[in-house]
Amino acid sequence: MKKVDIYTDGACSGNPGEGGWGVVLIYKDTEKRMSGYEKETTNNAMEITAAIKGLEALKEPCDVTLYSDSAYLVNGFNLGWVHKWKSLGWKRTPKDELKNKELWMRLYELNLIHRVRFVKVKGHADNEYNNICDTLATEAIANKKGI
Repeated sequence: MKKVDIYTDGACSGNPGEGGWGVVLIYKDTEKRMSGYEKETTNNAMEITAAIKGLEALKEPCDVTLYSDSAYLVNGFNLGWVHKWKSLGWKRTPKDELKNKELWMRLYELNLIHRVRFVKVKGHADNEYNNICDTLATEAIANKKGI
């Protein structure tokens, strides 16, 4: 199984507001950079979208280390929240709707295809690839498009 590192970040101008996401995929010596824009979204939605886009770019099942500065995203898997939400019919509690439900459902599906390890990194600090993802996401908002 191929080993791939994926760095992700999401950004929002206003929350909700215009949003962007950035991804850097690294396989051996090859890097691929991607970004995208959404007109009306939230920061959390962009964080999850970045992870989805990174995993969707893989052409076969991979052993993935996914790096994110979003505790919301990383804890969703590392603390088992996503399994609880799924068991409750994709709700936070039996009476409380889950925000970003469709995104969490898609990310859960992708997590079944790939072997994903989620790693929390400090945002806006000294992680080169996290900073690149942040730049990709904010440029996507400024340009109202992705690469």
